[in-house]
Amino acid sequence: MRCQSRPQGRIRSRPHRSKALRAATAAATASALLALSGCAGAGSLGSGGDTINVLMVNNPQMLELQKLTAEHFTEETGIKVKFTVLPENDVRDKISQDFANQAGQYDVATLSNYETPIFAKNDWLRSLTPYTRKDKRFDQQDILPPVRESLSGEDGQVYAEPFYGESSFLMYRKDVFAREGLKMPEHPTWPQVAKLAAQVDGAQHGMKGICLRGLPGWGELVAPLTTVVNTFGGTWFDKDWNARLDDPAFRKATKFYVDLVRKHGESGASQSGYAECLNNMTQGKTAMWYDATAGAGSLEGAKSKVKGKIGYVPAPVVETRSSGWLYSWAWGIQKASRNPDKAWKFISWASGKEYEKLVGEKFGWANVPAGKRASTYELPEYKKAAGAFHEVTREAITKARPRDPGVQKRPTIGIQFVDIPEFADLGTKVSHEISAAIAGRQSVDEALRKAQKLAQEVSDDYEGRGR
Repeated sequence: MRCQSRPQGRIRSRPHRSKALRAATAAATASALLALSGCAGAGSLGSGGDTINVLMVNNPQMLELQKLTAEHFTEETGIKVKFTVLPENDVRDKISQDFANQAGQYDVATLSNYETPIFAKNDWLRSLTPYTRKDKRFDQQDILPPVRESLSGEDGQVYAEPFYGESSFLMYRKDVFAREGLKMPEHPTWPQVAKLAAQVDGAQHGMKGICLRGLPGWGELVAPLTTVVNTFGGTWFDKDWNARLDDPAFRKATKFYVDLVRKHGESGASQSGYAECLNNMTQGKTAMWYDATAGAGSLEGAKSKVKGKIGYVPAPVVETRSSGWLYSWAWGIQKASRNPDKAWKFISWASGKEYEKLVGEKFGWANVPAGKRASTYELPEYKKAAGAFHEVTREAITKARPRDPGVQKRPTIGIQFVDIPEFADLGTKVSHEISAAIAGRQSVDEALRKAQKLAQEVSDDYEGRGR
């Protein structure tokens, strides 16, 4: 069985591996070894030959990809694809276990621009540069520069290709605002949004003023919260790696976020993430939603109940000129993959120009997984279908400032995350504390006292390094 033959614990670490990273790696190793000892994974997945295994998040665009694969990829290439589809938090755990140990169960996985540079540095990914140079049809230069740069390693090699790219913005019900006699500013501030949330709360039976993520997870609650912290003047770490979660600006931003979602947010906010807010907005249960630009495609989809009723404006600000994040769900090939050439063919198809046209024809042009290619924004069909949001989206992506997202110098890059290996664990632990405050189980002050202590442990390990 493959699970018995693969090398265990092939982890090449960064030159400055920290205590937290060693702990995280050890945990990932232990989990992977337990899974492998049960021998329920690698061999049963049946990778090798004409089959590749793909592990991906369960976002709507990925589910559409799954539906199209057999007829439009396998029939063309003869390459079978076995998908494992999981919610965001679960898929991150599984990817970390498999890639950290180079277990090789999955040839391809959905990675973000947070994991990609870190995984590349640890030698867990294959460079895709040789493939992009040979595969002229793929047109690597068509990938939007901020997205392309965020998926490259420090060695300049490309390690992941975007399925879609995104920033964040504010979505709101134009029809509800019109009936209530309200006007959304072209560039809203968070205090203005809070006031509007109070005014539209209850505008329709069961409608809340705004939906904000409260589900624990660094990729869930922490993502939008950190953009709010940035624009309120806060930061996770200052330029000298001192933890700043108990600073006044971080505290003010967190209290604002928690108060807003508790007063005018969705029911069950502490368990609501991207998928739940998308569903709330689609079902008319909320008047505003601050989240990923990728959500607009679903809201404007052919079967959406709110199609044509949504307005889109840039991410609200306070002290910064912009606040939108930069993110991409992208495809990376595990270094231990048995089928890297076939894995690249899948990536080239799934992230290619022709796939976007296929989605437009099959599911509607608003559903195209955009935000990654410049050519997408020149397609007449896409511009017509996505007219309400495509320019706001492209501007948010191209104006994102991952190296300078706040009001002070940072020790590292990242808008809605800090690009160090420890952040996945730290962000998730902190998110549990903030989510508990949203649920009313503790105060924001208590949550941030615990969060500061957690961040201080990372700070102690990095202090004095700078960037």
